Amino acid sequence: MSKLAEVEAKEKVPMSKVKKREMWKSNLTAWLFLFPFVSLYLLFMVYPIIEGFIISLTRGGFGMDREFIGLSNYTTMLSDAFFWEALWNTIIFVLISTPSIVVLGLLMALLVNQGLKGTTFIRAAFFVPYMLSISVMTSIFVFIFQPYTGLLNEILRSVGLIDGEIFWLGETGLAWLSILVATLWWTVGFNMVLFLAGLQDISEEWYEAADMDGANAWQKFWHITLPSLRGVLTLVVILQSVASFKLFGQPWLMTGGGPGTSTRPLVQYIYELGFRNWNPGYASAVSYVLFLVMMIFAFIQYKLLIKKED
Repeated sequence: MSKLAEVEAKEKVPMSKVKKREMWKSNLTAWLFLFPFVSLYLLFMVYPIIEGFIISLTRGGFGMDREFIGLSNYTTMLSDAFFWEALWNTIIFVLISTPSIVVLGLLMALLVNQGLKGTTFIRAAFFVPYMLSISVMTSIFVFIFQPYTGLLNEILRSVGLIDGEIFWLGETGLAWLSILVATLWWTVGFNMVLFLAGLQDISEEWYEAADMDGANAWQKFWHITLPSLRGVLTLVVILQSVASFKLFGQPWLMTGGGPGTSTRPLVQYIYELGFRNWNPGYASAVSYVLFLVMMIFAFIQYKLLIKKED
């Protein structure tokens, strides 16, 4: 071996060690920065999920000894009429509210994206309700829909459309309609913002080319706008479905789940099981069934809406 080769061989060894040392320091620094987040995530997210599943396999109230009963809580659900009613109420609300809110959010985004005068004000007016707390929002709509002194009944009487009272929150169908209207008003502004961001990413050149080919407004929407919004549409539909599955505040504060239990969603039933009936094991089991249903719905929506790459 020549002297030059010996020198090069000697230089490669320390350089390799230096690189490894630098990589180790870099990884250690990264993990030190990640440690607070990972620790909090494990403590407040992963641990509660594992502990919740363990609780779902037990029987016993808060502060009492827990008894392991296996899958008994899950089999109990099969014959629990209140569980099936609450699950059905939730699924119906998801199937009705999700398309309504998504379509209305898209229409609002298309309106705002036209560049008309006062667009900034309209955009703010559409989005401001989303910033309100659920207690404030429901208080507004209870005032609107309540009988005798409610704003909506007063307006309908003043224009001669009704003579008596409409109990918007006291009849099952009208109560669900009231909850849906309140949810639409409260959440549609957020979806509008997401769609608006997607619309502003579409190149104007595509529309100019379509104009040159003689395409009308509907053809441009169907062949340019909608395909370009596929990713945003998938995101909005999944987010809205998950939010609708977690329905709780609107019926709880507006109708109390009534009349009877006809507007009680599954999350409210879980709350009542855990904190009224003091049955955390069964409440946890119902929670995991709700989680499973949500994941199935989200997976189906993703497969139906996502664009398949060739």
